[in-house]
Parts: sequence; C-alpha cells; structure tokens
Amino acid sequence: MSESTFQRKVIKRLEKEGYYVLKLIKTNKNGIPDIVAIKPNEVKFIEVKGVKTPVSEIQKYRIKELNSYGIPAIIERE
Repeated sequence: MSESTFQRKVIKRLEKEGYYVLKLIKTNKNGIPDIVAIKPNEVKFIEVKGVKTPVSEIQKYRIKELNSYGIPAIIERE
C-alpha cells in the first residue's frame, strides 16, 4: 500500500473516532507531522509513514518539540 493510501485510511479512521482532521501540506516549520486531529480539549499530531519510509531528523525533532509542549505527537506506520 502506498503511503498516501495509508494516510487516507488513517484520516478516515480518525474521523470515524470523532476527530476533526486536517492534512497539513505546507507550514512555516519544516518537519511538522502530516496530520492534526482535533476533538474538544484534545489535539494530536500524527506523522504517517510507510513500512520502509524513514523518519527524518527534523521530523524526529519536531515530534520531540511538540511533546515537550505537552502536545501528543506520534509516528504511525503502515
């Protein structure tokens, strides 16, 4: 399955769970995760990766940075 197909599945699953989901295409900060999932009083960032797709150093940094602010940020693999 391609990464984009997997990403669509993740978005559909999150929406089914009641999240308002945004797919980020371009931000002012490189490495920000692909998806933002929002519920009342809850926000989480998700970086979607295929089985063999590596996580870049800047992506790892941004996930750590978001977590340091108390914002859940994870990598979800196929």
